[in-house]
Amino acid sequence: MLPPSPGVFLVVALLAGAAQASEPAPLFRCAATARFDLAAESPEGARDVCVSADEPTTFFFDSRVAVGTVEFQPGGRLADWALGQEGLSLHVIPKGDYLSGERVKVTVRFADGAAPASASFWLVGHAARGTRRVEVFRQPRPPDVLKKERDEAQAEARQCQEDKARLLAERKGPGGLMGAAWLERAGVIAFKKLETLREQPANALRLDVGARSYSYTPTGESRPASVAVRLGLTNPGAEPWTLAGAALVDTMGEEVALAVWQEAPIAANGAGAVVVGIEGERAQLGCPCTLKLWEAQGPRTVTIGNVTFPASQKKEP
Repeated sequence: MLPPSPGVFLVVALLAGAAQASEPAPLFRCAATARFDLAAESPEGARDVCVSADEPTTFFFDSRVAVGTVEFQPGGRLADWALGQEGLSLHVIPKGDYLSGERVKVTVRFADGAAPASASFWLVGHAARGTRRVEVFRQPRPPDVLKKERDEAQAEARQCQEDKARLLAERKGPGGLMGAAWLERAGVIAFKKLETLREQPANALRLDVGARSYSYTPTGESRPASVAVRLGLTNPGAEPWTLAGAALVDTMGEEVALAVWQEAPIAANGAGAVVVGIEGERAQLGCPCTLKLWEAQGPRTVTIGNVTFPASQKKEP
């Protein structure tokens, strides 16, 4: 019985695919482990298998392959190949100059002469996503094995969807100074803990006393042109609160619009964080300042006074 593939292989394939987005993807699906059921599939045509230069790909069969029957067309494009013990596996390694999209056909013939008597596969070059394990089933498998594989495949698919959602969320995160503020990173930025903020009684949200609120500027600027603020907030209301816009007002009444970032709406009776900021000359304001936050619709706004920004020296959290 051939062991099922670990679910982590699909995650590796997903991350490798993101890293190699510049390469045109084959029309078929590249995966770290592939399965082919010869009894259930059409006997016509060869199956596509991704391979990578200098990387091994191993075929595992549930029937013995006859010695001397393995053929490659065209030949000479593999660095090495070998038929495994008792003819139940085939190990192939493409040459180092095996190109993406290059195709070599491998055909094996089974020793018992029963149908199907042979199986063919195309070794299709791919720069990063070569298949490591190919499982070839010639005999019908018991229902309990098929059910187990189905359950594992469904679990792997759910994990892939979760990892995809996480990766997309990370890619949508803010960059620059706001990104550093969101991740609470210091070093290339200066930060200041905001301990004397003033809240208005009519605010829709309250400052979260259990969370940290900070302001950020780049280091080395005595009058920073880029600023960011990270606020921890609680929502005492009965509806979620989603940040739509923000503005900073200085002591002279000058107001500038800020970019905003919020990972998810702040749930009713819940807590969350928001980041706002701006880069450029217009950020050169005289503070203490007043920060205004609002939703896309409705009167639920937040006004925070006495917002100040740090000096330019580097500090550690």
